[in-house]
Amino acid sequence: MIDLDRLLKLRLVVARYGEMDRAAWWNTRGMLGRYGEMAVEPGLPRTHRFARARVVFAVARLRCDELFDPPGCVTLWKLPAEIEDQFDEHWHAWLAARDQWDPLFDELVASEETGLLGELVTRQLISAGEVETVEAMRRSAEGRALQLPDGQSLGDRLVTLLAGGFAKGEHGAPTIPYARLAE
Repeated sequence: MIDLDRLLKLRLVVARYGEMDRAAWWNTRGMLGRYGEMAVEPGLPRTHRFARARVVFAVARLRCDELFDPPGCVTLWKLPAEIEDQFDEHWHAWLAARDQWDPLFDELVASEETGLLGELVTRQLISAGEVETVEAMRRSAEGRALQLPDGQSLGDRLVTLLAGGFAKGEHGAPTIPYARLAE
């Protein structure tokens, strides 16, 4: 139903982009960047990248829940329990294949892309049509939320739009994309 590798990539890109040294959406400063490498790698030489990712994912989820937590909806950081369980169970596979993930982590450290959609396009995580969809979306009146059309089914496209929707946020003020799923 959901490509977990793709979900990890989307979360990594949004997590890195939202850090204090980039968009200043959540209170991690370069944890997925050079500072995080220097601070965590000595203690966890083999798993530091994934450990840092878990930290930023947790902080991003808490920050987003704090700002806007719509009941009965999904966000990039809060998918249905069965998907989140599968995602958590898949960490072992990612750790076992960590060499395959090193290039993405290295790119995120070195990236100088100025926009989230550009980051997603560069990594081939969002299509031109999905970029157009995100660009056409409008934030809520207070600017904290971005509702995707109701009644969607959970799949890679919806998860991509949930990630891309963060591009509607401003420096220091994230916009939380969310969707109500089809019954």
